[in-house]
Amino acid sequence: MLIGFGHLFRLARAGFILAREGVFKSVDPAILPVPAQFLLRFGNLLAKPGSSAGGAPQALVRAFAQIGPSYVKLGQFLATRPDVVGGEIADALTALQDRMEPFGRKAAVEIIEKAFGKPIDEIFLSFGEPVAAASIAQVHPARVAYAEGERKVAVKVLRPDVERQFRRDFADMYILARAAERFSAEARRLRMIQVVDTLARSVKLETDFRLEAAAASEFRDNVTDDPDIRAPGVDWDRTTREVLTLEWIDGAPLSDIARVAAMSHDLKDLGRKVLQSFLRTAMRDGFFHADMHQGNLFVDRKGRLVAIDFGIMGRLGFKERRFLAEILFGFITRDYKRVAEVHFEAGYVPPIHSVEEFSQALRAIGEPLHTANAQDISMARLLTLLFEVTALFDMRTRTELVLLQKTMVVAEGVARSLDPTLNIWRTSDPVVRSWIEDNLGPKAKLEDAGRAAIEVAKFTTRLPKLLNDAEAAVEMLASAGSKGLRLSEDSLEGLARARRRSDRWFMLAVVLVALLAIHWMR
Repeated sequence: MLIGFGHLFRLARAGFILAREGVFKSVDPAILPVPAQFLLRFGNLLAKPGSSAGGAPQALVRAFAQIGPSYVKLGQFLATRPDVVGGEIADALTALQDRMEPFGRKAAVEIIEKAFGKPIDEIFLSFGEPVAAASIAQVHPARVAYAEGERKVAVKVLRPDVERQFRRDFADMYILARAAERFSAEARRLRMIQVVDTLARSVKLETDFRLEAAAASEFRDNVTDDPDIRAPGVDWDRTTREVLTLEWIDGAPLSDIARVAAMSHDLKDLGRKVLQSFLRTAMRDGFFHADMHQGNLFVDRKGRLVAIDFGIMGRLGFKERRFLAEILFGFITRDYKRVAEVHFEAGYVPPIHSVEEFSQALRAIGEPLHTANAQDISMARLLTLLFEVTALFDMRTRTELVLLQKTMVVAEGVARSLDPTLNIWRTSDPVVRSWIEDNLGPKAKLEDAGRAAIEVAKFTTRLPKLLNDAEAAVEMLASAGSKGLRLSEDSLEGLARARRRSDRWFMLAVVLVALLAIHWMR
């Protein structure tokens, strides 16, 4: 593996910052090869006084923030993967904030004009100075003339040369990951190369603002009728790969609680809205905002939450949503046997294990929650403990559920910052019950029966043709037999059995459709 001077210099700098912040102090030298043990001891000599404060997790947060934006992104990604770095480090990494110095209005104007192929004055009536900046982009206020009148918009502009910088830093990370997997069985188990590959793919998607615009538009459509949350509209005519134009949000960020309170909003009610809106979009839509920190949530003058920044989103299929709803409802109602059965039905826990033993392990998680004070109950903590227990029963890591769990940590944190006494169970209960009634209750089963009847009816219309085709095929084979191709008695009997089965299925389908028709005419 050839390593250039640039790679060596950047990796040496990153290693020095990690050592100086005391990241390596908690590493046991005995688990490393002899040459690495020497490097570890040397690195720990570089640790500055007081670097052990907060332990390795906080040291890692401090180091990543100093090394640069690519490592901040790495930290934010690892915060969603406690299966890789452990729960304590993952929790600490959620504190990483992606903030950078703005690159200025002039450079932003050049990027916009190049993207649209026209002067800035032909795109916007006015275009202001940056009001927020991160590693990938910065945001400018602007004004646009629409048919219904002039409006203020938020314009997100891709940082110059950012893709080349990320590619360079990811190349460094690949070198480290390959070396780690070559010499460490633990690194191979954690699939370090795959971690870097997933991060690189995620950032590549984040740097194409057309995809973020699509996510914002889908989320907005999903919550159109929700009373508690909304999303800004997308100006597709002023959106390209490098530029994203959205409706400007007049409101206060939840990170500024004093300002929110000054607008006379009910903080406890806002806490409820944060948690219920997150659960509702995750369970009802299967599409949730996976970066719900205070800076990405505003409250407008009507008291409605407004979500922004749709670069990181999560998806859940129906199977995962049913799993989530049933385990939460099972813990709420203390039906641990049902929670255990759901794991087995979903195929998450292998059938070699006992439902009863698994149920007993789940009881050990759930019962303490029902004796705790309301402010001490955490649904995110529940899922963390659940993943730890399921690992003992050979449940493989489900990446989509891990992302959900980490987002829930953040959403709970925001809700509790608004209402420290928020009762998680009581707040979640109506959302979970509603989803179960709509998707697993009698109404849902009746709808499923109706869909099944339609499919049966479609099948019955195709059956005569299928039977004729089968009969023609038998006649052709019989004709071929007279010319030298002979069918055995077993083969002929098998074809006859298949025909009799088809006749039975046809009659059954006809009877079923007739019964359903009679039922609906009553």
